[in-house]
Amino acid sequence: MRGHAKVTIQEIENRLWAAADELRANSGLKASEYSIPVLGLIFLKYADSRFSQVEAELAGKGSGRRKVGKTDYQARGVMYLPPDARFANLLELEEGKDLGQALNDAMAAIERENEELRGVLPRTYKALSNATLTTLLRNVNSILGDIDGDGFGKVYEYFLGKFAMAEGQKGGEFFTPTSIVRLIVELIEPFSGKILDPACGSGGMFVQSARFVDKHRRGVTDRLSIYGQERVDETVKLCRMNLAVHGLGGQVRQANSYYEDPFGCVGQFDFVMANPPFNVNRIDKTKLADDPRFPFGLPRADNGNYIWIQLFYSALNDHGRAGFVMANSAADAGASELEIRRKLIEDRSADVIVSIGSNFFYTVTLPCTLWFFDKAKRDGERADQVLFIDARKIYNQIDRAHRDFRPEQIEFLAN
Repeated sequence: MRGHAKVTIQEIENRLWAAADELRANSGLKASEYSIPVLGLIFLKYADSRFSQVEAELAGKGSGRRKVGKTDYQARGVMYLPPDARFANLLELEEGKDLGQALNDAMAAIERENEELRGVLPRTYKALSNATLTTLLRNVNSILGDIDGDGFGKVYEYFLGKFAMAEGQKGGEFFTPTSIVRLIVELIEPFSGKILDPACGSGGMFVQSARFVDKHRRGVTDRLSIYGQERVDETVKLCRMNLAVHGLGGQVRQANSYYEDPFGCVGQFDFVMANPPFNVNRIDKTKLADDPRFPFGLPRADNGNYIWIQLFYSALNDHGRAGFVMANSAADAGASELEIRRKLIEDRSADVIVSIGSNFFYTVTLPCTLWFFDKAKRDGERADQVLFIDARKIYNQIDRAHRDFRPEQIEFLAN
């Protein structure tokens, strides 16, 4: 934080959410229609804040022969913002100007100047009235005026969670509750290497992995190489904005992970983390025949759980570790799924199973299980052991319908 030391990041999050939610209620828009524009403005404020910092550092460093330009900003790892994308200029537009069009044009201008954001930023601002956008811009500018880069990331993440809760079933498709992600990260300890999430949603696994490294290795996050796959194009954009607002880069592709393997995943990754959709049916298994990603064979049941489980397993290299969310039913499924599970256990890579209580997710109230693989374990003294942790009675009650873990509970389970 800069300046107002007594104002916590939680108070800032709550103030901005209350202001944004009040505007949404008065606009007649659904949460799903409102979320992307608001997240885009938080992103824009972050980009503008970083640009302003570097602009001040570069002041007076040009010369008569060479003016400070785009490459100077990019050399410092900052997105270049042309004048019509600056927050102050948008706030000062003449009354009566089409602010929705101005914001769409600003997002397009940022994409033109920053190739890595091409096709990512929202262009849906004309769906909101001038009055709503004016108030929203002023709120974002004033409430987020005194926070730093990591603060912007936390606010973005908080809003993702609030929108996911508001959208219910659809929200759960792009957002995994942060406390679940943090527990997975603390257990597999992704200090350095290549990390894959083939159902990456809005990128929470990547953000928490980088935060873990930052906490334990004092900010050396460039040791992690990020790879993500996501079926829904809109969610790919959310993920890439989320990475950018946290100062992270990575390769995130739109792909249907059942049928597409854009990174040639088999044996390539040090870490795999994911929260895949549970119990998916009607997967065309004829397209998966002889695919090396499924070394233990395809399940005969019309259920995708053991397809996902093998995707995670096969992507790991010989010392790789995986942590993922899975339906409780996968742990005791019979027939062909039992045979696949037997082969996984005989491979000695299965490491830890954690039972989680109900009401942790926005999509379902049912309990779930966290699975962990560790291929390096096969050569250790625990090769023939699998640790089972019953965490069903460990939780923090947020409200009647939602639970999470407190930091000390995560630490207790991880250690």
